[in-house]
Amino acid sequence: MDMRPEPVEPPAPVPRTVPPAQLEIIRTVFRNPLELWGEPSYTLPWIMTSFFGEKTLIVNDPGLIKHLLVDNAANYKMAVVRQLVLRPILRDGLLTAEGAVWRRSRKAVAPIFTPRHAKGFATQMLAQSELYAQKYEGADGTVFDIGNDMTELAFAVLSDTLFSGEIVTSSDNFADDVDDLLHSMGRVDPMDLLRAPSWVPRVTRIGGLKVLGKFRRIVRDTMELRLKRMAAEGESVPSDFLTLLLGPEGLTMEEVEDNILTFIGAGHETTARALAWTLYCVANSPHVRDAMEAEIDRVLESGTDPVDWLDLMPWTRAAFEEAMRLYPPAPSINRAAIADDRWTSPSGETVEIPKDVTILVMPWTLHRHELLWQKPRAYMPERFLPENREAIHRFQYLPFGAGPRICIGATFAMQEAIIALGVLMHRYRFDMTEETHPWPVQRLTTQPANGLMLKVTARRRAAGDVAPAGEA
Repeated sequence: MDMRPEPVEPPAPVPRTVPPAQLEIIRTVFRNPLELWGEPSYTLPWIMTSFFGEKTLIVNDPGLIKHLLVDNAANYKMAVVRQLVLRPILRDGLLTAEGAVWRRSRKAVAPIFTPRHAKGFATQMLAQSELYAQKYEGADGTVFDIGNDMTELAFAVLSDTLFSGEIVTSSDNFADDVDDLLHSMGRVDPMDLLRAPSWVPRVTRIGGLKVLGKFRRIVRDTMELRLKRMAAEGESVPSDFLTLLLGPEGLTMEEVEDNILTFIGAGHETTARALAWTLYCVANSPHVRDAMEAEIDRVLESGTDPVDWLDLMPWTRAAFEEAMRLYPPAPSINRAAIADDRWTSPSGETVEIPKDVTILVMPWTLHRHELLWQKPRAYMPERFLPENREAIHRFQYLPFGAGPRICIGATFAMQEAIIALGVLMHRYRFDMTEETHPWPVQRLTTQPANGLMLKVTARRRAAGDVAPAGEA
C-alpha cells in the first residue's frame, strides 16, 4: 500500500477561462507573461490564434515540436518580439545571434562544453559549493533568501570554471545587479508587442541602461586583463572559455564581448533559478527530501568522485529535473516561419504553418499540459526516476530547448546542480517559513517574485554518523 502523502502543487497562475482584451494582454505581458495563458494552452495540442493582428501558433504536441525545432529547423528563425527584448542586452551573443555570426560563436565555445570537458569541472564545482556552504555555518533556523544565494553560488562556479576566477568585478551585490538587469531589461515592453523598430525608445528599460553599462564594463575589463596575460604569458594562460573566445576563431571583439556577457548575465542565471526552485519544492515535500538526504549522505560519505554524482544520485537528479519541469529556466521558445510549412500528425491531422506566423513553444505550458502529464501541477520527482523516464517523450520536456540551438551548457548545468545540491543538503536542511511566498514571474528566466525565503538548519545526525567534509 502506497503511504506517500498527496504531492504538493507549488504556486503558479491559474489558467484563464476567459480570453483577455488587447489592453489586458499588454498589461499582463509586461507584468508577468506566465499569467496570460488560458485553459486551451494547457489542454489542446496546438492552437492557431492572433495577437495584435499577427497569426500565432501555440504548440504543445511533441511531434510537432520535433518538426519545428529539429526536422525542419532551417525554416524557423528567431521571433521578432524575442529579439526586440533580448538583443538590446546580449546583442550578438549565442542566445540572440543568427546565421553566420551564430555559427561562428557556437563553433568557438563548443569545445569547452563537450560532455568530457564539462566533467573536468567537477572538482572546481565541488570546491566552490563547499566554500559557499560556509555561509550557512552555525545556522539554526536562520532565514536566508535562497534565490539570492543560489545566484551568488552559480556565479562563483561560473567565474572559477569558465573564467579561472578572473571576472573583473568589485561588486559585493552581484545577485542584486543581475536582478536589476533582468527586471528592467529582460521583460517585454509595450513597444515590442507593437513591433516598433528597435530605435524607438523603450521607456520601461531606461532604468536598466545603467546596470547594463556596468555589466559591459565588467566584460571589457575582464577581456583586457586576459589579453594582457595572453601577450605576456603565451600558452601558460588558462585554456578556459575566456581564452577560447579570445583565440583565433574568427570572432570580432564585439562578438566576444557579447558572448561573455551572455554567459555572465544569463548563462549562470538559469541554473541559479532552477537550484532555488528545487530547494523550495523539496522543502515542501518531506518524503522527497528524506529520499534525497539518504542518497546524498550515502554517496558523499563513500568518498565518490563528484564527477560520478550525477549518475549515482537518481533522486537528487529527479528532484532537480521536476523543479525545472514546473519552473522551466527558459519558459518560452519563440520562432517565426520563413516559408510556408505543414505537418501531419500520426492520426492524420494536418497543421498548416503559413509564412511569417509566430511560433510559441512554451515549456511553461508544455510542462504542465494535461494531455502529457499525470497531475501536471504537482511536484512529483518520481516521474524522472530511471524506471519511469521512458514514459516521458523527448519533446514534451524541454528545460534546455531542442534542435540546433539546444542549450550548449546543459551537461555543465546538470553536473553543477547535482554537486551543489549534494553539498548543501548533506550539511543543511531547508524548510519553509511564514514568509515563504514566492510567485513565478517570467523575465529572461522563471524568477521567484517576493524572494525565496527558506529556513536553514544544520542537519542533526545520530551518534556514529559521518560528519560532512570539513566538519569532522
